[in-house]
Amino acid sequence: MISEFIYKYYIDPIHYDNSYNIVNTLTYAFILLVCTWLIYRWLDSNHISIDREFVYSLIPWIVFGGCLRVVEDTGFIKSDIHVVLITPLIYFLIFAIAMPALYGAHVLEKRGVIPSWKRIYFWAGILLSAVTLLFIIWFGLTSAHFDLLVAGTILAMATATTGLLYAIIRYGFRWQYVQDRLYQILIFGHMLDASATSFGIDLHAIPYTEKHVVGSALIDLTGTAFVMFPLKLLVLIPGIYILELYRREGATGIWYLILVAMIMVGLAPGIRDMMRMVLYV
Repeated sequence: MISEFIYKYYIDPIHYDNSYNIVNTLTYAFILLVCTWLIYRWLDSNHISIDREFVYSLIPWIVFGGCLRVVEDTGFIKSDIHVVLITPLIYFLIFAIAMPALYGAHVLEKRGVIPSWKRIYFWAGILLSAVTLLFIIWFGLTSAHFDLLVAGTILAMATATTGLLYAIIRYGFRWQYVQDRLYQILIFGHMLDASATSFGIDLHAIPYTEKHVVGSALIDLTGTAFVMFPLKLLVLIPGIYILELYRREGATGIWYLILVAMIMVGLAPGIRDMMRMVLYV
């Protein structure tokens, strides 16, 4: 009975890359919250500063995760090992690479080998992202498509809606703190996700589908994937407001980590969806 439940709601959706269900969605959300807290405690216990530069150093690793997910979409990996590149296992894979690299760079800084671990860590993420992106480009040019017009359209949609949402929050709500670059990255990441989903389902030559529970239900209800934009508004606007309240209470360390987690769940799938549509896979 228990094994059937686990296979139905957890293992089979990963193994067959099926849509999410309410059970695994809630489970993964809870795991994300717990992991964020545990990472915060680990960083604090190792005296690793959690600040703005820390967040910037993690952005390339989020991009790397999004690009690496596309490698699985290509079907290039034929063995069962491909499942580690499927959500949520890919998050654990990236963690297994990123955290030792972070700690190692931090140790090298403490020993005076390098001047700044965050700078080295940032460029390590850039390098991994570049290598993965080169593979995607190679695969697209040799085995699939590589339609830059798709990427340009999605990026234009994301940029335009980011500017619109920023204007609403900054000048409509008069929240001046949204001028913070990290909030702007957060908004762009989620607008990229919404743009890629909308384009892929409603406009792309290949009929892509939405796998997340809430998004899928709303698309079925409204008949259009562009409903993802108002859905993002319902999440981002109160989310940014609550984040700012939390920051003003002085808990800046955990604030930065929660912000990173929120950026990750928008930017990484947005990059993945956009790049797979460029390849038509």
